[in-house]
This record gives sequence, C-alpha cells and structure tokens, in this order.
Amino acid sequence: MLLRARQFAFEFPRPVLIMGVVNATPDSFYEGARFDDASAAAAHALRLAEEGADIIDIGGESTRPGAASVSEAEELRRVIPVLEALSGAAVPLSIDTVKPGVARQALRAGASIINDIAANRQDEAIWRLAAESGAAYVAVHMRGRPATMQDNPSYDDVMAEVDRFFEDRLQRLLACGVHPEQVVLDVGLGFGKRVEDNLRLLAQHRRFTKWGRPLLVGASRKSFTGAASGAGLVQDRLPPSLACACWAAENGAGIIRCHDVAATRRALRMTEALMKQQTNAGYFTRPQ
Repeated sequence: MLLRARQFAFEFPRPVLIMGVVNATPDSFYEGARFDDASAAAAHALRLAEEGADIIDIGGESTRPGAASVSEAEELRRVIPVLEALSGAAVPLSIDTVKPGVARQALRAGASIINDIAANRQDEAIWRLAAESGAAYVAVHMRGRPATMQDNPSYDDVMAEVDRFFEDRLQRLLACGVHPEQVVLDVGLGFGKRVEDNLRLLAQHRRFTKWGRPLLVGASRKSFTGAASGAGLVQDRLPPSLACACWAAENGAGIIRCHDVAATRRALRMTEALMKQQTNAGYFTRPQ
C-alpha cells in the first residue's frame, strides 16, 4: 500500500508514521502545542522533527469542541509564515484546515498534505485541489462542526456510520480525480463523538483496514482519554494518550497524530518490537 503526498511517498507496511501537531493559534486546547507567533511555531515544528516526527501538521484555527471559526484572512496570517519558514524541511508539511482557499495558499507555501476535519462537506473544491496538486488528503469523520459537534451527539451504530462515510468519500474523491494513493482515512476521535463512541472506534479499529488505505488516529490528550482514565486535566493525559497510540498501532493504524512526539515514538517502537515477536512474520507484519 502506497501513500503519495506530492514529492513524498510512504510504502506500507512500515513503522507507524508520527504526525506532530503545531497549532498556530491562541486558543487550542493544549498549550504545549499552541503558538501565537510564527517563529516560535516554526521552531517547535523543527524540534518535533528532531524528536522523530515524520510529518508536521500545522493548523491556524482551533478545532476543539465549541471553538469559533476564524476568517480565511486570519487563518492565512497565522499559518503561511510558519509554512514558509519550514519550506526547506525534510519532512512533509500538512495543513490542518477546512477552507479551500487556505489549503491552496498552504500548498503554494510548501504543504504536501491536506488534513480536512470537514470531509463531511458537499463542496468539492478542496477535493479538486487535492487532485490538481497531488497532495495527500486526510478524510476525517466528523458530525457537524467544531462549534456544535459535541452538542449531544448520538449514533445508532457509530462503526457502521463511519464505514459508510469512508465508502462514500472514497467514491467521491475518486470521482473528483483524487487517486486512491493520495487518501488517508481518520475515524475522527473527539469530533462529534461520545466517550463510548471514541472507545468503540478504537477498540474495533482494525475493521477499517478493509478500505486498503492508511488509517490516521488522533487521540492525543483529548477529553475522552481523560474521561476513560481519570486524567481530568489536559496536562495529565499523556499516559492514556500513549495507550491509545499503542493500541491503534497494534490495530491497523499507520499514522499517529500527537503532541508528544518523543514519548509517542518510543512507545510505538516498543509496541512494534512486541508485535514482531508476536507475529514472528516480519517486523511490521500486521494481521488483517
């Protein structure tokens, strides 16, 4: 299985990729990855790359529950200087945005991945942009939008709904000219989900490997990890976040999005070493 992101390519199976988070915002939920200054954000991104991040994900609009949207101009003001400062980086840069205009400018500034939490959209503009540019596209399942997504979400069967969403988006992306090798799928932990929905999606995550695309998991320091583990404060949620990352890796995830790159990398490499012994069929062989 191949993932293409413009000039970058990753062949799976392989060691789980780590996507380090850089929020060029004043209001993201975790202050450890929150920077309202472009030079500080770029410096943090380089530190994450040194710690082992394979991808850097840069966002200029908070997607925490209840967050208000910002204008396109303001989002561009936040992210473009960061991307330009990192243009010579050896790792792929991802733009975390729902706005086609921001994605277009970010790609011009050096991004090679579009991380779209609003893949539930009907507008095809951002999909056609991915097709034209050759950028990888992360299709994230979300109910509603960040400002309202946690307003009493409910599902008859969250697994079935996410399955249908992936099937529909793969078809629509193909129709827009996006090659399957550009697509990454993300179940959207924390995006319009109850605690039990997040846990079920993680517990049965291997089910989604049937789509034959890399699966991205982003559980890092989210509220459901605190609710399930008793770690109420964001700063106390590293241990449950690492547990989620390791579980996801053993259950089919190919990319882990996280704030704590060094700790996550060590935990994942340990998990993979154990998986090697368990399968006895090659370091990164995972049962399907």
